[in-house]
Amino acid sequence: MRLSALLDALPHQLAPSVGGASDGDPIIRGVTYDSRSVAPGDLFVALRGRDHDGHEYLSQALELGAAALLVEAAPKALAPRECAVVTVPDTRRALAPIARRFYGNPAQELRLIGVTGTNGKTSTTFLIESILQAAGIEVGIIGTVEIRYRDHRERTVNTTPESLDLQRTLRAMCTSGVAAAALEVSSHGLSLGRVEGCRFEVGAVTNLTPEHLDFHQTMDSYLEAKTRLFRDFLAPDASAVVNVDDPRAAAFLAAAREAGARRVRVSRRAESGAEIQVERAEVRLDGTSAALRLPSGPLQVELPLVGDFNVDNMAMAVGVAVALGIEPDAIARGVARCPQVPGRTERVGADIENAPTVLVDYAHTPDAVEKLLRTIRPLTVGRLITVFGCGGDRDRSKRPLMAKAVAEWSDRAIATSDNPRTEDPRAILSEIEAGLGGLHRVEASQLDPTQSSYAVVVNRREAIRLALEVARPEDTVILAGKGHEDYQIIGHEKLPFDDRVEARRALARRSR
Repeated sequence: MRLSALLDALPHQLAPSVGGASDGDPIIRGVTYDSRSVAPGDLFVALRGRDHDGHEYLSQALELGAAALLVEAAPKALAPRECAVVTVPDTRRALAPIARRFYGNPAQELRLIGVTGTNGKTSTTFLIESILQAAGIEVGIIGTVEIRYRDHRERTVNTTPESLDLQRTLRAMCTSGVAAAALEVSSHGLSLGRVEGCRFEVGAVTNLTPEHLDFHQTMDSYLEAKTRLFRDFLAPDASAVVNVDDPRAAAFLAAAREAGARRVRVSRRAESGAEIQVERAEVRLDGTSAALRLPSGPLQVELPLVGDFNVDNMAMAVGVAVALGIEPDAIARGVARCPQVPGRTERVGADIENAPTVLVDYAHTPDAVEKLLRTIRPLTVGRLITVFGCGGDRDRSKRPLMAKAVAEWSDRAIATSDNPRTEDPRAILSEIEAGLGGLHRVEASQLDPTQSSYAVVVNRREAIRLALEVARPEDTVILAGKGHEDYQIIGHEKLPFDDRVEARRALARRSR
């Protein structure tokens, strides 16, 4: 495809200026924003990120054979050879329409479902996938844990991939015969233009609680970013599924109304008048039984996922299914068949005799931690022991709030490292301790015999080991914060680490 054909996809506010080589319209064989992956004939797009600026790697892209560069500032010199240089005001915004043109606008060939919200996106998309499969629809998912369709599984870096990666994935889905795709749509994905060009047949919002304020600065800005899913990215005649029990539901309903979307409300309150109502739910450590009221009538479902919050996620997925016209019997079958979501109240070591109940969960916001522990507390026969930490180089305001939730619901707690990144882990833990006032600090050796206590163990592996050493068979141990992640970021290094692996290792040591 000629460079000019790609540039024709840019809107007027991103009007390009082309300079450089005498042949200003080369054939473009590929598009990339990673200078290490440039191949001869590629268009290299220089993106500015948190840690790196693609404009610093233009020479490397040229050395590898880039036919053209897309930049925000034209380089002063080009070596070792000249090529076409395209200057635009914002390369990240320009990447989305270029990627869409290069891959032939695959979003138009798929039924797209977008799920946003602070918590619950991953579990909701897993449930949507299971329901659509029960209805005979070939479906793929794109989200925090992985990209999955047919026999393809791929780990993800971002909840919502960069626009180029997203369009490439959607084209691959189309080629493999996928008919529908369920996407987790993050606030970053909406704010940074990653989903530009996508039009969702159904958009859904689970909830909104404080998160990513290091990026958005204020809750109003965060809310504005989330409502863009309804205001800017719904297809004509689309449906908007909203959890009306959330305090900020009115803003999403208003955005859906402005977009002319059909609104499907989800609630656990009979007086809400919602189209999807949860009339009853019995939550157990092995799953949940629930009675729902749909526009078509009552529906009884068996959900294999643990936790009261998963009742909310299930209800949202049912709302999406109703919006898509899925029959109730397929909805019930799909809910019942939903696989364990990696790192979402995932039980570890259930096959080990006399082991405590160990649950690994991705909860890393105050709201998610509070909901998780509030759900598990009444299901726990013995003590509730929580291991948790907070990520470095991220929103610091949530640290004492997460700790407060832990202190309110836990009998014992161990504050430890999450992904400290470039922050001093001890400094993070000091800020966490400000919220643990409901418990009193003890040395690790005194955690077991001391009621309502917490210990600080910087090393996460040692923290998990301590929790499982002191836990009794009737206790429940929660490992919160990292969930499905199989790494720990310390400094600038990404080191192998998986809470589930560490828990199994500690349980095996305990059994010996």
